[in-house]
Amino acid sequence: MDRIAELTHQFSQIESSIRDAEVAASRTVGSVHLLAVSKTKPTSDIETLVRLGQKRFGENYVQEAVEKIHTLCDLDIEWHYIGHIQSNKTKIIATEFDWVHTVDRKKIASRLNEARTGEPLNILIQVNVDLAETKSGVAPINLKQLAEAIWALPNLRLRGLMSIPDPASDEDLKRAHQTLKSLFDELKDSHPTQEIFDTLSMGMTNDLGLAVMEGSTMVRIGTALFGARPPKDSV
Repeated sequence: MDRIAELTHQFSQIESSIRDAEVAASRTVGSVHLLAVSKTKPTSDIETLVRLGQKRFGENYVQEAVEKIHTLCDLDIEWHYIGHIQSNKTKIIATEFDWVHTVDRKKIASRLNEARTGEPLNILIQVNVDLAETKSGVAPINLKQLAEAIWALPNLRLRGLMSIPDPASDEDLKRAHQTLKSLFDELKDSHPTQEIFDTLSMGMTNDLGLAVMEGSTMVRIGTALFGARPPKDSV
């Protein structure tokens, strides 16, 4: 199977899985979006998926992502930054991306706000739902304070929350997803005028159905879509 056929098949399978999960969860068909995690993948793969109708792509590494963004600037792509944010990279992230998923500190939010011009930058707050020491993210107890700070920044648009729970049992993942959905609902209810607070980014290949059942509006899929990635130093 050639590469285009392989990507076409895998994209179709994942889209079907998302639609099936929506139906199983009694969700509106089309309410859950696919974020294609394209880190370390060539621009040719991204071009193929764009032709198939995929618009949203997530990148973890700033330099690699910027090269892709510039190379593919003529395509209708929505670029999402989903990696750890270093303070010295905030200017380029704010300049080059449409969305940032991993904001977990007021300092980072402020720097993104200062560097952004034009349309507001779409922001998701990363929440450390299971308080794992190895994970980034704001603690749930500090979420509201950070959200209030971001809402006050004119060049940022807070769209919702994201999480990357520790790999665990289905029961643990379900609990983590329910926690994030509860936090999302609490923030949304406390700010009814924020009509575009609409995005809950949770769920990957192994817990796609579970995440959709618990309210995800965006699932992040990499390996199941593109195949196994090469070692980082070979890119």
